[in-house]
Amino acid sequence: MIRFQTDRLIVRDISKEDIEALLQIYGKKENMKFISDGRYGWSKEQLTKKYEKCNKSYAQGFGIFTICLKDTTGIVGEVGLFDSFGNPQKLESGYILDNTYWGLGFGKELCHGLIKYSFNKLKIEKLISRMYTENIASVRLSEQCGMKRMKAGETIDGRAWYEYEISNFYGD
Repeated sequence: MIRFQTDRLIVRDISKEDIEALLQIYGKKENMKFISDGRYGWSKEQLTKKYEKCNKSYAQGFGIFTICLKDTTGIVGEVGLFDSFGNPQKLESGYILDNTYWGLGFGKELCHGLIKYSFNKLKIEKLISRMYTENIASVRLSEQCGMKRMKAGETIDGRAWYEYEISNFYGD
């Protein structure tokens, strides 16, 4: 099922056929360095289990979705909406974009589309993004997409992080 589209991207539910391409993305250290613990040695079984666990909320419109190029349908990453706070009106967003596609504007296009989908389709009240402060590209992207920094902190292992949010979005 297609969740939303942008000028160059299609965001849709993950299928079993997507796992191999997503596993290649998860296998690159560069792609994973700002994702939680930075783990990049995933197996097909581990990734499949992750998606099965995270995608139990597809009926409510959130979970992890595949990001595809419109012109080739090639898979370039994943984007997720998560009920991290026990409130489906307040969702957390995150994405992994293959480094081959960094610096081409896909992140901004994706985030604008995700914000519109979250507020206009799912009718949520608040969208949250959390990232390590060293992830300068995601910090800038959050700000460019109208998100405001609300919190800052440090993980148990000493990595600094920011939390951004947007609410009351009234876009098209």
